[in-house]
Amino acid sequence: MDLLSQLNAQQQKAVTISDGPVLVLAGPGSGKTRVLTHRAAWLVQERGVPPWHIMAVTFTNKAAREMQGRLEQILGPSRARSMTLGTFHAICARILRREADAIGIPRDYVIFDAEDQVRLVKQALQDLNLDEKRYPSRSVLNAISRAKNELITPQAYQASSYYGEIVKRVYERYQALLEANSGLDFDDLLMVTAQLFGQHPEVLARYQERYQHILVDEFQDTNMAQYVLLRQLSGKYHNLFCVADEDQMIYAWRGADYRNIRRLREDHPNLVTILLEQNYRSTQTILDAANAVIRHNPDRTEKRLFTRRGRGPAIVIHEAYDQNDEAAFVVETVTRLMARDGVQPGDCAVMYRTNAQSRAFEDAFVRAAIPYKLVGATRFYARAEIKDLIAFLRLIHNPADGVSMSRVINVPPRGLGQKTVELVEDTARRQGISVYEALRKLAHAPQLGTRAQRALGAFLELLEGWIAVREQIGVAELMDRVLQDTRYADYIRDGTEEGEERWANILELRNVAASYADLTLTEFLADVALVSDVDGLIGEVNAVTLLTLHSAKGLEFPVVFITGLEEGLLPHSRSLESPEQMAEERRLMYVGLTRAKDRLFLTYTFRRSQYNGDLSVPSRFLADIPGELVSGSHRRRVIERSRSAGLWIK
Repeated sequence: MDLLSQLNAQQQKAVTISDGPVLVLAGPGSGKTRVLTHRAAWLVQERGVPPWHIMAVTFTNKAAREMQGRLEQILGPSRARSMTLGTFHAICARILRREADAIGIPRDYVIFDAEDQVRLVKQALQDLNLDEKRYPSRSVLNAISRAKNELITPQAYQASSYYGEIVKRVYERYQALLEANSGLDFDDLLMVTAQLFGQHPEVLARYQERYQHILVDEFQDTNMAQYVLLRQLSGKYHNLFCVADEDQMIYAWRGADYRNIRRLREDHPNLVTILLEQNYRSTQTILDAANAVIRHNPDRTEKRLFTRRGRGPAIVIHEAYDQNDEAAFVVETVTRLMARDGVQPGDCAVMYRTNAQSRAFEDAFVRAAIPYKLVGATRFYARAEIKDLIAFLRLIHNPADGVSMSRVINVPPRGLGQKTVELVEDTARRQGISVYEALRKLAHAPQLGTRAQRALGAFLELLEGWIAVREQIGVAELMDRVLQDTRYADYIRDGTEEGEERWANILELRNVAASYADLTLTEFLADVALVSDVDGLIGEVNAVTLLTLHSAKGLEFPVVFITGLEEGLLPHSRSLESPEQMAEERRLMYVGLTRAKDRLFLTYTFRRSQYNGDLSVPSRFLADIPGELVSGSHRRRVIERSRSAGLWIK
């Protein structure tokens, strides 16, 4: 296969560049995935690099699967599968399974997801006699996560306030609870791997020799821990190939560190920077608008996005009276495009800054009988019945997992009162043993009543029966055993439509398990735990997509509506006094603009009821867009309203 024939000059330069550190600054829609894939293939096919010497890191499992599929088409399945390809967390999870003894963790450790982490923080607060109303568990967990992203252990955590002292105490207890449950959270996967490499140079040397070429997608979204891992792994050969876009760094709230591009340049004075500026997605009108908005941000590399698709239609800026009128305009426009231009519902996306804005659009689309899908609704693996079944499987995988034990010990109800469950957990805490060991001790304890003893003994018998066969049967068959033995179907199929939907979810999970026929229970649970938040949110249904701007990254649509373009909403009120946060809001707008392929509609309201009916001030981002790109007189009205609000003078 000719790897270069379908690439433009800059893409070819990136793909064929010699060894050493490389930063590819890729504008939206510029073919960065193609460049990454072809770079990996070029190394194997043209440079003769053995594929097992290549690591490619993505930020979502979906991106990893897409890259894997492309590489298999180019190189063939055998060579493509010899590469190490996956997310940071998935790759670190595999490394830690192999090197568990060196770093002192159990090989069968459990990966605790977000909900499990919140439950452990709540338990830590309770153990420390701290009021969760004063110290909300999610807020404390976010502080702990930020510390781990910076590779700060509980012992090294420096408190600069009273709240910081509380976080330090909870962090220490939370980490102890993780260890007691043989667990690691997502942040631990990165931090513990970095500790492994830092404390065991002989282990690091093996992986440096193994991964002589490292390719990184979405480098601008890396946090400090991820940057340190990349620096460690590339420390011998320095073949670090990073694809990034400074203008699409919108995940600071998730720990993404904008300083990493600067660190990359400082750590590698010989860094080669290549710009990808040709866009294959949007019209020139849309690109010019995006350039006009983002150019106001400081400390960025100027990119002049261009396309060969032509100018395309002018951008429409629409002022609605309120949010209901705004939603009506969107629905009417979608209806007109469907009737006049053959646009499909699935071609259209409605984007907004906050989830609360979706209500008016949902109501309007329901009334118009236009199908829509809401990104951000309860995800499959977060549904209660799915969490229950996975908790059973996790408990079978690792009986020391107290969080899973607590979730399912009385699910379906088997006659265990709350006091009995608390006694099991308290025994484990007091004696320093796992909940499983406590269960085995108490199943025949004289201080329990006959009914409680019988219930505990029955559950223990079930659990030990599943453990006995976990190595002999596949994940789907094991799941069948759990469902049959617990009579879980009778528990959730209560004769209601909701009950049938819950059972359909269980059957879907069973289908997923069946697709893991060649994988172990450990691998199945790891894959389930590592599913990215944004993976799987966009399905194949032909419906209008409603989503936040943060969820829009990586997607594209022929028709895009960006709504709620008002000061205090976009940009958000939290950013008005912070230059750094304002810069991120501007990047968020840039991401939204560059999702559009053909048509772009920007809306704001005259007044918005959530702000007590006060008059809205149009977003400053609207006034950044040159008048020649916009149809009608709305831009002039935007500028007049902005001037009267004293925001800026054009």
